Amino acid sequence: MKEKDENKSENKDSRLLPILREGVAVIQMIFFKELKFIIRKKYSDLSPSEQTMLTGAITNELFGSHNTEEKFQQFRNRHQGIIEQEMMSLRSEVPKLTEALADALRIQTLCDHQEEIDTTQVLTQADSFGLLPKDRELPLPSAFMQTVRTLGALHKLIIPPVEIDSKEEQGFIQ
Repeated sequence: MKEKDENKSENKDSRLLPILREGVAVIQMIFFKELKFIIRKKYSDLSPSEQTMLTGAITNELFGSHNTEEKFQQFRNRHQGIIEQEMMSLRSEVPKLTEALADALRIQTLCDHQEEIDTTQVLTQADSFGLLPKDRELPLPSAFMQTVRTLGALHKLIIPPVEIDSKEEQGFIQ
């Protein structure tokens, strides 16, 4: 009986992790989109491709996922000062995303922990930049995914689920 319960729990976890990771990716895309707008204004002297690379470098820095391709590593090394400066100003630059970012970073770290990957340094770094409100508790997966759907729809990245009328559904099937 215990083995059945463990398999059931493992199956549930294996379905939940990819869903939560997808939610983290949506928050990451929203952050990238918002930050790109800010970077374009602040660094108009950079070419559009450099602005995009800078936005990507900051996003990767925040989420602890660095692009290992040589050209991106060289760009990151050349612009390390700007990246750190922008990381320090994120809380004031994207205040409406602070809670979603905190939740996404915490969920990402929990997912990593479930897969025995230690990414606590991502949270430590985010905390040092003031992106982890102390009074904010870790969201339940359902609450996190609701935030993801709401923000995703607002930014036109995903379509929120819509309740389907059973009469409409029957008409569609026939």
